[in-house]
Amino acid sequence: MRHLLTLHYRSLLAVLVMANLVLLMNLGAGDIKRWDVIVWLDIAGEGGAALLALIWIGLILNSRPTGRVTRLLVAGLAAIFLSYWQDVLDEFVQLSPSITWDHWLESGAMPMGMILLTLGIYHWHREQQAINRQLRKRERIFREHRNFDALTSLSDARYLREQLSLELQHRERTVSLIMIDLHCFDHSRRLLGGADSDRLLRELGESLLLNLRRQDLLCRYAGDRFAVVLPATERTVAEKLRGELEQATHSFAFKTRRGETHAVTVHSGLAVSHDDDADSLIERANCSLSQAIRRTHRAA
Repeated sequence: MRHLLTLHYRSLLAVLVMANLVLLMNLGAGDIKRWDVIVWLDIAGEGGAALLALIWIGLILNSRPTGRVTRLLVAGLAAIFLSYWQDVLDEFVQLSPSITWDHWLESGAMPMGMILLTLGIYHWHREQQAINRQLRKRERIFREHRNFDALTSLSDARYLREQLSLELQHRERTVSLIMIDLHCFDHSRRLLGGADSDRLLRELGESLLLNLRRQDLLCRYAGDRFAVVLPATERTVAEKLRGELEQATHSFAFKTRRGETHAVTVHSGLAVSHDDDADSLIERANCSLSQAIRRTHRAA
Protein backbone atom coordinates (compact mmCIF):
# COMPACT_ATOMS: atom_id res chain seq x y z
CA MET A 1 0.00 0.00 0.00
CA ARG A 2 2.88 2.38 0.75
CA HIS A 3 4.25 1.64 -2.74
CA LEU A 4 0.89 2.59 -4.26
CA LEU A 5 0.57 5.84 -2.32
CA THR A 6 4.16 6.88 -2.98
CA LEU A 7 4.05 6.50 -6.76
CA HIS A 8 0.42 7.32 -7.55
CA TYR A 9 -0.93 9.52 -4.75
CA ARG A 10 -1.81 12.25 -7.25
CA SER A 11 -3.92 9.87 -9.34
CA LEU A 12 -5.72 8.55 -6.27
CA LEU A 13 -6.25 12.08 -4.96
CA ALA A 14 -7.67 13.21 -8.33
CA VAL A 15 -10.22 10.36 -8.38
CA LEU A 16 -11.31 11.08 -4.80
CA VAL A 17 -11.58 14.82 -5.44
CA MET A 18 -13.73 14.27 -8.55
CA ALA A 19 -15.98 11.81 -6.72
CA ASN A 20 -16.52 14.28 -3.86
CA LEU A 21 -17.08 17.14 -6.30
CA VAL A 22 -19.84 15.18 -8.06
CA LEU A 23 -21.38 14.36 -4.68
CA LEU A 24 -21.38 18.03 -3.61
CA MET A 25 -22.85 19.10 -6.96
CA ASN A 26 -25.74 16.67 -6.54
CA LEU A 27 -26.40 17.62 -2.92
CA GLY A 28 -26.25 21.31 -3.78
CA ALA A 29 -28.57 21.08 -6.78
CA GLY A 30 -31.13 18.52 -5.65
CA ASP A 31 -33.15 17.08 -2.78
CA ILE A 32 -32.73 13.77 -0.95
CA LYS A 33 -35.37 11.23 -2.01
CA ARG A 34 -37.67 9.49 0.41
CA TRP A 35 -36.50 6.02 1.44
CA ASP A 36 -39.66 4.38 0.12
CA VAL A 37 -38.96 5.48 -3.48
CA ILE A 38 -35.31 4.39 -3.56
CA VAL A 39 -34.69 1.36 -5.81
CA TRP A 40 -32.13 -0.66 -3.88
CA LEU A 41 -31.58 -3.16 -6.69
CA ASP A 42 -30.36 -0.34 -8.96
CA ILE A 43 -28.10 0.90 -6.18
CA ALA A 44 -26.61 -2.56 -5.71
CA GLY A 45 -25.93 -2.96 -9.44
CA GLU A 46 -24.63 0.52 -10.16
CA GLY A 47 -22.80 0.82 -6.85
CA GLY A 48 -21.19 -2.57 -7.33
CA ALA A 49 -19.96 -1.54 -10.80
CA ALA A 50 -18.54 1.72 -9.39
CA LEU A 51 -16.81 -0.18 -6.59
CA LEU A 52 -15.28 -2.66 -9.06
CA ALA A 53 -13.96 0.24 -11.17
CA LEU A 54 -12.26 1.64 -8.05
CA ILE A 55 -10.80 -1.77 -7.21
CA TRP A 56 -9.43 -2.08 -10.75
CA ILE A 57 -7.84 1.35 -10.42
CA GLY A 58 -6.19 0.27 -7.18
CA LEU A 59 -4.91 -2.98 -8.70
CA ILE A 60 -3.43 -1.20 -11.71
CA LEU A 61 -1.75 1.50 -9.64
CA ASN A 62 -0.36 -1.06 -7.22
CA SER A 63 1.13 -3.26 -9.96
CA ARG A 64 2.39 -0.83 -12.61
CA PRO A 65 4.92 2.00 -12.79
CA THR A 66 3.81 5.45 -13.85
CA GLY A 67 3.67 6.04 -17.59
CA ARG A 68 1.38 6.41 -20.58
CA VAL A 69 -0.25 3.00 -20.28
CA THR A 70 -0.99 3.45 -16.59
CA ARG A 71 -2.38 6.96 -17.13
CA LEU A 72 -4.70 5.82 -19.92
CA LEU A 73 -6.00 2.82 -17.98
CA VAL A 74 -6.59 4.85 -14.83
CA ALA A 75 -8.21 7.75 -16.70
CA GLY A 76 -10.56 5.37 -18.51
CA LEU A 77 -11.55 3.53 -15.34
CA ALA A 78 -11.95 6.85 -13.49
CA ALA A 79 -14.39 8.09 -16.14
CA ILE A 80 -16.34 4.83 -15.96
CA PHE A 81 -16.38 5.09 -12.15
CA LEU A 82 -17.74 8.66 -12.29
CA SER A 83 -20.49 7.59 -14.69
CA TYR A 84 -21.62 4.81 -12.34
CA TRP A 85 -21.13 7.10 -9.33
CA GLN A 86 -23.56 9.61 -10.84
CA ASP A 87 -26.02 6.77 -11.48
CA VAL A 88 -25.81 5.82 -7.80
CA LEU A 89 -26.33 9.40 -6.66
CA ASP A 90 -29.38 9.70 -8.92
CA GLU A 91 -31.01 7.00 -6.82
CA PHE A 92 -30.63 9.13 -3.68
CA VAL A 93 -30.92 12.70 -4.98
CA GLN A 94 -33.79 14.16 -7.01
CA LEU A 95 -32.49 16.79 -9.43
CA SER A 96 -34.59 19.40 -11.22
CA PRO A 97 -35.65 18.43 -14.78
CA SER A 98 -34.00 21.65 -15.99
CA ILE A 99 -30.57 20.32 -14.95
CA THR A 100 -28.78 18.48 -17.75
CA TRP A 101 -25.20 18.12 -16.55
CA ASP A 102 -26.06 14.88 -14.75
CA HIS A 103 -27.15 13.32 -18.05
CA TRP A 104 -23.89 14.41 -19.66
CA LEU A 105 -21.95 12.91 -16.77
CA GLU A 106 -23.81 9.61 -16.94
CA SER A 107 -23.92 9.24 -20.72
CA GLY A 108 -20.75 11.10 -21.73
CA ALA A 109 -18.25 9.81 -19.19
CA MET A 110 -18.95 6.15 -19.96
CA PRO A 111 -18.04 6.15 -23.70
CA MET A 112 -15.11 8.48 -23.02
CA GLY A 113 -13.88 6.07 -20.36
CA MET A 114 -14.26 3.12 -22.72
CA ILE A 115 -12.24 4.95 -25.39
CA LEU A 116 -9.43 5.75 -22.94
CA LEU A 117 -9.51 2.21 -21.57
CA THR A 118 -9.29 0.79 -25.09
CA LEU A 119 -6.30 3.01 -25.89
CA GLY A 120 -4.64 1.91 -22.66
CA ILE A 121 -5.18 -1.77 -23.44
CA TYR A 122 -3.84 -1.22 -26.98
CA HIS A 123 -0.62 0.36 -25.71
CA TRP A 124 -0.40 -2.30 -22.97
CA HIS A 125 -0.57 -4.91 -25.73
CA ARG A 126 2.25 -3.17 -27.59
CA GLU A 127 4.24 -3.05 -24.36
CA GLN A 128 3.81 -6.80 -23.91
CA GLN A 129 4.89 -7.34 -27.51
CA ALA A 130 8.08 -5.38 -26.78
CA ILE A 131 8.71 -7.56 -23.72
CA ASN A 132 8.19 -10.71 -25.78
CA ARG A 133 10.61 -9.47 -28.44
CA GLN A 134 13.24 -8.82 -25.79
CA LEU A 135 12.66 -12.26 -24.29
CA ARG A 136 13.03 -13.90 -27.70
CA LYS A 137 16.22 -11.94 -28.26
CA ARG A 138 17.51 -13.13 -24.88
CA GLU A 139 16.59 -16.73 -25.67
CA ARG A 140 18.36 -16.45 -29.01
CA ILE A 141 21.50 -15.30 -27.21
CA PHE A 142 21.30 -18.29 -24.88
CA ARG A 143 20.80 -20.71 -27.76
CA GLU A 144 23.79 -19.31 -29.60
CA HIS A 145 25.92 -19.64 -26.45
CA ARG A 146 26.80 -15.97 -26.44
CA ASN A 147 28.17 -14.22 -23.40
CA PHE A 148 25.56 -13.15 -20.87
CA ASP A 149 25.44 -11.96 -17.30
CA ALA A 150 24.27 -14.68 -14.91
CA LEU A 151 22.58 -12.27 -12.49
CA THR A 152 20.47 -10.17 -14.87
CA SER A 153 20.37 -12.56 -17.87
CA LEU A 154 21.47 -9.60 -20.01
CA SER A 155 24.40 -9.67 -22.39
CA ASP A 156 27.73 -8.91 -20.74
CA ALA A 157 30.57 -6.49 -21.49
CA ARG A 158 32.32 -8.90 -23.83
CA TYR A 159 29.24 -9.32 -25.99
CA LEU A 160 28.78 -5.52 -25.89
CA ARG A 161 32.23 -5.04 -27.44
CA GLU A 162 31.56 -7.70 -30.06
CA GLN A 163 28.28 -6.11 -31.17
CA LEU A 164 29.73 -2.61 -31.14
CA SER A 165 32.59 -3.78 -33.34
CA LEU A 166 30.11 -5.27 -35.81
CA GLU A 167 27.96 -2.12 -35.85
CA LEU A 168 30.97 0.19 -36.26
CA GLN A 169 32.05 -1.68 -39.37
CA HIS A 170 29.21 0.14 -41.16
CA ARG A 171 30.91 3.53 -41.30
CA GLU A 172 27.96 5.11 -43.10
CA ARG A 173 25.72 4.51 -40.07
CA THR A 174 25.93 6.39 -36.78
CA VAL A 175 26.01 4.25 -33.64
CA SER A 176 25.13 5.74 -30.25
CA LEU A 177 26.01 4.28 -26.86
CA ILE A 178 24.35 5.14 -23.55
CA MET A 179 25.93 4.29 -20.20
CA ILE A 180 23.61 4.15 -17.18
CA ASP A 181 24.88 4.01 -13.62
CA LEU A 182 22.94 3.57 -10.36
CA HIS A 183 23.48 6.42 -7.90
CA CYS A 184 25.18 5.35 -4.64
CA PHE A 185 24.64 1.64 -5.28
CA ASP A 186 27.25 0.69 -2.66
CA HIS A 187 25.14 2.47 -0.06
CA SER A 188 22.01 0.75 -1.38
CA ARG A 189 23.71 -2.64 -1.15
CA ARG A 190 24.63 -2.02 2.48
CA LEU A 191 21.11 -0.82 3.20
CA LEU A 192 19.19 -3.53 1.32
CA GLY A 193 21.48 -6.51 1.67
CA GLY A 194 22.84 -8.77 -1.05
CA ALA A 195 19.63 -10.56 -2.08
CA ASP A 196 17.51 -7.42 -2.50
CA SER A 197 20.39 -5.59 -4.21
CA ASP A 198 20.68 -8.35 -6.80
CA ARG A 199 16.92 -8.28 -7.34
CA LEU A 200 17.10 -4.49 -7.74
CA LEU A 201 19.58 -4.88 -10.60
CA ARG A 202 17.40 -7.52 -12.28
CA GLU A 203 14.20 -5.48 -12.02
CA LEU A 204 15.90 -2.28 -13.15
CA GLY A 205 17.23 -4.11 -16.20
CA GLU A 206 13.72 -5.33 -17.00
CA SER A 207 12.37 -1.80 -16.61
CA LEU A 208 14.97 -0.44 -19.02
CA LEU A 209 14.14 -3.16 -21.55
CA LEU A 210 10.53 -1.98 -21.68
CA ASN A 211 11.65 1.42 -22.95
CA LEU A 212 13.97 0.26 -25.74
CA ARG A 213 13.30 -0.20 -29.42
CA ARG A 214 13.38 -3.59 -31.09
CA GLN A 215 16.85 -3.05 -32.59
CA ASP A 216 18.48 -1.75 -29.39
CA LEU A 217 20.72 -3.87 -27.18
CA LEU A 218 20.89 -3.64 -23.37
CA CYS A 219 23.93 -5.08 -21.59
CA ARG A 220 25.17 -5.19 -18.03
CA TYR A 221 28.54 -3.55 -18.46
CA ALA A 222 29.91 -3.93 -14.93
CA GLY A 223 28.55 -3.93 -11.39
CA ASP A 224 25.69 -1.42 -11.30
CA ARG A 225 26.41 -0.03 -14.78
CA PHE A 226 24.32 -0.80 -17.86
CA ALA A 227 25.09 -0.08 -21.51
CA VAL A 228 22.59 0.51 -24.31
CA VAL A 229 23.66 0.18 -27.95
CA LEU A 230 21.53 2.25 -30.34
CA PRO A 231 22.26 1.14 -33.93
CA ALA A 232 21.79 3.67 -36.74
CA THR A 233 20.81 6.41 -34.29
CA GLU A 234 21.82 10.08 -34.56
CA ARG A 235 22.55 12.22 -31.51
CA THR A 236 19.17 13.99 -31.40
CA VAL A 237 17.27 10.70 -31.32
CA ALA A 238 19.77 9.20 -28.89
CA GLU A 239 19.36 12.17 -26.51
CA LYS A 240 15.59 11.70 -26.61
CA LEU A 241 15.93 7.97 -25.87
CA ARG A 242 18.32 8.69 -23.03
CA GLY A 243 15.80 11.10 -21.51
CA GLU A 244 13.07 8.47 -21.79
CA LEU A 245 15.26 5.90 -20.03
CA GLU A 246 16.03 8.33 -17.21
CA GLN A 247 12.33 9.15 -16.91
CA ALA A 248 11.53 5.45 -16.72
CA THR A 249 13.95 5.02 -13.82
CA HIS A 250 12.44 8.04 -12.03
CA SER A 251 9.11 6.17 -12.13
CA PHE A 252 10.76 2.97 -10.92
CA ALA A 253 10.49 2.38 -7.17
CA PHE A 254 11.98 -0.85 -5.88
CA LYS A 255 10.02 -2.73 -3.23
CA THR A 256 12.07 -4.78 -0.78
CA ARG A 257 11.04 -8.14 0.63
CA ARG A 258 10.06 -6.31 3.83
CA GLY A 259 7.59 -4.22 1.85
CA GLU A 260 9.64 -1.01 2.01
CA THR A 261 9.99 1.24 -1.03
CA HIS A 262 13.51 2.14 -2.15
CA ALA A 263 13.77 5.05 -4.59
CA VAL A 264 16.21 4.62 -7.48
CA THR A 265 18.27 7.39 -9.10
CA VAL A 266 20.52 6.93 -12.11
CA HIS A 267 23.10 8.92 -14.05
CA SER A 268 23.63 8.49 -17.77
CA GLY A 269 26.22 9.38 -20.38
CA LEU A 270 26.02 9.36 -24.17
CA ALA A 271 28.61 8.93 -26.90
CA VAL A 272 27.97 8.99 -30.65
CA SER A 273 30.34 7.22 -33.03
CA HIS A 274 32.87 9.26 -35.00
CA ASP A 275 35.69 7.16 -36.43
CA ASP A 276 35.63 5.08 -33.25
CA ASP A 277 36.35 1.50 -32.48
CA ALA A 278 34.39 -0.31 -29.76
CA ASP A 279 36.81 0.51 -26.93
CA SER A 280 37.07 4.21 -27.74
CA LEU A 281 33.29 4.60 -28.02
CA ILE A 282 32.85 2.85 -24.64
CA GLU A 283 35.55 5.08 -23.14
CA ARG A 284 33.84 8.25 -24.38
CA ALA A 285 30.45 7.06 -23.09
CA ASN A 286 32.02 6.38 -19.67
CA CYS A 287 33.62 9.84 -19.70
CA SER A 288 30.24 11.40 -20.47
CA LEU A 289 28.75 9.43 -17.59
CA SER A 290 31.51 10.59 -15.22
CA GLN A 291 30.82 14.21 -16.20
CA ALA A 292 27.11 13.74 -15.48
CA ILE A 293 27.93 12.30 -12.04
CA ARG A 294 30.25 15.22 -11.23
CA ARG A 295 27.60 17.75 -12.29
CA THR A 296 25.10 16.09 -9.97
CA HIS A 297 27.55 16.17 -7.06
CA ARG A 298 28.33 19.86 -7.67
CA ALA A 299 24.61 20.70 -7.81
CA ALA A 300 24.05 18.87 -4.51
